[in-house]
Amino acid sequence: MSEAAADQQIEVSVAGPVATITLNRPEKLNALTLRMLADLDAAFAAIDADAAVRVVVITGAGAKAFSAGADVVAWSALSPLEMWRTWTRTGQRVLDRLESLRQPTIAALNGVAFGGGLELALACDLRIAADHVKVGAPEVGIGTVPGWGMTTRLAAVVGPARAKQLILTGTPIDAAQAVAWGLVSEVLPAAGLAARAGELAARISDMAPVAVQVAKQLIDANRPRTSLEPLGGGLTAFSDDAAEGQAAFRERRAPEFGGS
Repeated sequence: MSEAAADQQIEVSVAGPVATITLNRPEKLNALTLRMLADLDAAFAAIDADAAVRVVVITGAGAKAFSAGADVVAWSALSPLEMWRTWTRTGQRVLDRLESLRQPTIAALNGVAFGGGLELALACDLRIAADHVKVGAPEVGIGTVPGWGMTTRLAAVVGPARAKQLILTGTPIDAAQAVAWGLVSEVLPAAGLAARAGELAARISDMAPVAVQVAKQLIDANRPRTSLEPLGGGLTAFSDDAAEGQAAFRERRAPEFGGS
């Protein structure tokens, strides 16, 4: 299994028991599109069916971003029904598939992880970060809400109060704060991130694979599974505030929200 064509926005490579998925849109800070979600979905399905793969590493291309989130330009062009049908529900389904993979997954955060990028990382089992990384949930700043499981997964990882601080203020935190909160398990110099991800993947892949996969399922057995985010995302994305937030984003200015 290997995809590395020049126009591939998702690259998949397998070396022994470890599959590595790279978000490959560095010129757009690896912002996620519907095409990328579809490619991720196909990659997760293929990996889940591959008995030889024991661990999955997900990272981003370039030094700036793991993923800056969902591509605002792509989704802001949709109608409310299209937003619900094709964007929020698709993202939820793809990240649920990632979270449910039988193999352990490691998010190697090589750069910023905002919005949908943080949601992608939260759907992984382990998260490690380079020391320059910032993570955040900026959705309220453009008049909408997280749509791919963040309200559930983030609260489960850092607790409701800290999840509310990130989501309600839209203020990102740095890697040191993320590790203090337990949002990531390790922080290290950027030059050593890939090697450390490889070490963790190798260590896990050396363990008995059935035991590892069963242990993962046991730990995840009581995780929250219900989310109203697809409904909330579809509703808020087409408010007047959302229109103002998206315009401000495109025009690189501060938004002026009116509360409607």
